[in-house]
Amino acid sequence: MAGHSKWAGIKHKKAIVDSRRGKLFTKLARAITVAAKEGGGDVDGNPALGLAVQKAKAASMPKDNIERAIAKGTGSGADTESYDHVMYEGYGPGGVAILVEALTDNRNRTGSEVRHAFSKHGGSLGEPGSVAYLFDKKGVVLVDGERYSEDDLMPAVDAGAEDIVLDEDVFEVLTEPSDLTAVRSALAEAGIEVTEFSVAYRPKTQVPLDEEGATKLMKLIDTLEDLDDTDEIHANFDVPADVLERVAG
Repeated sequence: MAGHSKWAGIKHKKAIVDSRRGKLFTKLARAITVAAKEGGGDVDGNPALGLAVQKAKAASMPKDNIERAIAKGTGSGADTESYDHVMYEGYGPGGVAILVEALTDNRNRTGSEVRHAFSKHGGSLGEPGSVAYLFDKKGVVLVDGERYSEDDLMPAVDAGAEDIVLDEDVFEVLTEPSDLTAVRSALAEAGIEVTEFSVAYRPKTQVPLDEEGATKLMKLIDTLEDLDDTDEIHANFDVPADVLERVAG
């Protein structure tokens, strides 16, 4: 399998567990704050903020938390905080390219933590631009391929989707990042349940891994995901679905 959609599904399951201990809410709130800081607090006029708020609502984040996070970003709240979006690029076990998106109020701390994680698990942190060229930035909506057909997803095309790809039993609906909100809304209006949605870096090529290599890679990814400042992680691995389920479980 291509790795991307299956991994997204696994991350979704992990997010449910994370939400029970509050960690997911913290990261979602930080993403809202950064989006509001960079593009303003108008949800309708700021696509990045609209997406961040949609993801927070999908995780059942309380409305007050969302409004407080927006206020922090726009400077209208008493507890204004300043976060920056930083991208780290490196290689993991087996030569897998990895992009780490972080939201941080201390670049030195976050950079040190990310570098340590790579070194500890057989990877190496690279220079800016060393990995990013291997990915395309796209809006991605995941839909259950066993429950729906491609014809069911035509409203997404009408709303601006560029392509629909079936990966194992999951449809990936691909868009330009700016069209993601409209495409997701069109599917919702058509009664299509969305499994996951995000702005993601999709790999142009993929690196096949055996179970041993996948196990090492997942240890690195788990360590990176556990860092407080990590927002999203993207990697160009290709692992059979059954193997990925075992090593990521």
